Amino acid sequence: MRIFDPHIHMTSRTTDDYARMHDAGVRAVVEPAFWLGQPRTNVGSFLDYFDSLLGWEPYRAAQHGIRHLCALALNPKEANDPRCLPVLDELPRYLLKESVVAVGEVGYDSMTPAEDKAFEAQLAMAVEHDLPVLVHTPHRDKAAGTRRTLDVVKGLPPERVLIDHLNEVTVGMVADSGCWMGFSIYPDTKMDPGRMVAILKEYGTERVLVNSAADWGRSDPLRTRAVGEAMLASGFTSAQVTQVLWDNPVAFYHADVEGPDLGDDYAGNTIKRGG
Repeated sequence: MRIFDPHIHMTSRTTDDYARMHDAGVRAVVEPAFWLGQPRTNVGSFLDYFDSLLGWEPYRAAQHGIRHLCALALNPKEANDPRCLPVLDELPRYLLKESVVAVGEVGYDSMTPAEDKAFEAQLAMAVEHDLPVLVHTPHRDKAAGTRRTLDVVKGLPPERVLIDHLNEVTVGMVADSGCWMGFSIYPDTKMDPGRMVAILKEYGTERVLVNSAADWGRSDPLRTRAVGEAMLASGFTSAQVTQVLWDNPVAFYHADVEGPDLGDDYAGNTIKRGG
């Protein structure tokens, strides 16, 4: 089983996790920029973080045969802090980097006017840099937040927008919009493999991305593998599992895979942003 985890916060994970992920079949990841657990107090802390996602994390992942790509943005939670807003002026030069395959996470946390402004500004950057957008839906008032999100992104090509952290309540409206549907699989919260399989049976395997989103809290970077196993156990074919866990992330992020596989001979293969 070959896996491309399209949303995972490896900054918060140990190097042992990379080894376990490779053993489970993970060969590529996208790490979106996110809140680090406590407030940043200046723009410099963002720039150090972005540099880590462009340098240290790809190096760390490569030691275990995993290609590390990233999405960069001012995250919704910190969009409410005036001390953080100047990072929007710095972001465009980072979006030119080869391993940056999307703008994200953007979207809503508390659905404030400040979040509206940051969201719209970063959508404009995505258009300017010809990048897809990874959108975070709020943990509170998720249905209202998802509807508001879909109103904001309406002017973008839906195939360039991933609405993430969906559940049974919100998946239908996103499926109808034509945007990509993202699901975070957690041990205790959000989605679990069984519920994910039920959604796949109802909505199909097109435009669906399954991620572990593994972060500082209780999470598991092998939840993608668990979904693949649950799919097979419920009657999905190997081709359908490959579509959800590999082909769909490659298609959304326009990641061109060179070489026959991203396996143990990692040095002979690369993933780069395509057109």
